[in-house]
Amino acid sequence: MTPYQHTHNGQPIDLPALGKIVCVGRNYAKHAQELGNPIPKEPLLFIKPATSAVPMAAPIQMPQGHGPCHHEVELALLIGKTLRCANPKDVDDAVWGYGVGLDLTLRQLQSALKEKGHPWERAKSFDGACPLSEFEPGVVDWASINIRLTNNDQVRQDGQTAHMLVPVRQLVAHISQTFTLNPGDVVLTGTPAGVGPLASGDRLRCELVGLCAHDTTVA
Repeated sequence: MTPYQHTHNGQPIDLPALGKIVCVGRNYAKHAQELGNPIPKEPLLFIKPATSAVPMAAPIQMPQGHGPCHHEVELALLIGKTLRCANPKDVDDAVWGYGVGLDLTLRQLQSALKEKGHPWERAKSFDGACPLSEFEPGVVDWASINIRLTNNDQVRQDGQTAHMLVPVRQLVAHISQTFTLNPGDVVLTGTPAGVGPLASGDRLRCELVGLCAHDTTVA
């Protein structure tokens, strides 16, 4: 059983146990540019296992001995119905709700692995690499969400889903062409610019402005 449980208002949600977490890299042009990466021509997909998920409310435990651990705040979608080889118009009916996720990244380790041509899951998919908030049920206007991360009362990331290279419905449909999305799976939709290292004692607020806000700390 994963340490993360689906909850809403502190109560368990009647959904299967958390499944895979499908993530997309470089879905905001400015984020790709800030890391010196080319802008992709199609979504860059990778998966975090369920064991990487932890409740956002719990203190973040950063791995030691692997260099800086960066924050990447993202709109997270909780899947409620199976989605396979779908069209964008099918997506809303399959989404149970939305929340906030952190794609924690061991940046130095990731860079070293990429330089060697090795897979970089170790830098993205370690235990605790995906703090997730509670999920709010329903569908909203995916193209008009302001995603923000504040660290010690300083805004570090502040982006708009309107600036996604691949919008939410098209992205989830694209994912379903390769990976069947099952109830309990989570999709992380990409991070805006402003990523940076965390330090012990940091106080974070991750929010979809006007929709939900969640606080956490770094142990």
